[in-house]
Amino acid sequence: MNKHGHLAEFLQARRSRLRPEDVGLRTYGERRRVPGLRREELAMLAGISAPYYTRLEQGQSRNASREVLDAVASALRLDDSERAHLHTLASTSSRRGPGARPRPERVPPATSALLAALDGTPALVIGRRSDVLAWNRPGHGLFAGHLDPDGPDDPGGAGGPGRRPNMARLVFLDAHTRDLYVDWTAKARAVVGNLRLTAGRYPDDPLLAALIGELTMRSREFATMWADHRVLACDVADYEMRHPLVGTVTVTQQTLQSPQGDGPSLVVATAEPGSPSAAALALLAHATAPRKADRPHHGAGTRTT
Repeated sequence: MNKHGHLAEFLQARRSRLRPEDVGLRTYGERRRVPGLRREELAMLAGISAPYYTRLEQGQSRNASREVLDAVASALRLDDSERAHLHTLASTSSRRGPGARPRPERVPPATSALLAALDGTPALVIGRRSDVLAWNRPGHGLFAGHLDPDGPDDPGGAGGPGRRPNMARLVFLDAHTRDLYVDWTAKARAVVGNLRLTAGRYPDDPLLAALIGELTMRSREFATMWADHRVLACDVADYEMRHPLVGTVTVTQQTLQSPQGDGPSLVVATAEPGSPSAAALALLAHATAPRKADRPHHGAGTRTT
């Protein structure tokens, strides 16, 4: 992040991607030193003064009205998710202060019960930094069958990093997960887009900043995608997966967020009823079910943290 903050980075990145001809401006063949629109051109399109927009982009104006932000969003041709992200960045920028120490993320009882009820359907509980807080057996088998099933129970601490998986790390740094997705680039962009949204909501989270820094250093592809400043709300997405146990399967991954929007999310993978993919998921659920001799007397088959 540059010295002006996430808001400045986002505005600069989006302005640089707009060409004068994209917004109907004539350049008369002049040579331009930098790509994209100039600040004064963007300000003119938004109907605000160039000095005011410059202060906004440099992080010197932290009280922009909703009307001004909407005008800038329209000038930048932002979609609904990007417009909401712009408002979030402006809001967090105006009230930033010393960051509080992050509290450990836990699985709420209601989410734990829902995960248990989905025992035959692949499901994960994901924290805001993309840590896997819990999974059921089909979820572990579909997304990370090569990892220790007890990994989510070990977040680490003073004694070491722990074994808790992190989906962003897996997507960019784990060969098994990379091979799992037929269109790995689409999955990777979704992960980065979602992390961008999270970083906008929690700009002072040191653990999130450390994760982004690690991925930027260890993955050139992550660094490139992160610099693009694209945001993406990963609510529903279809992915074709090459699973080592049940073969190729197309799943719909749905992310269910708590009504408050600040707790862990539940990611559920389903397939079209009656399809070969649905049969493959049923086979996976059977293959990952506990053996009768190992089944607990109370019938629980889900691990939570």
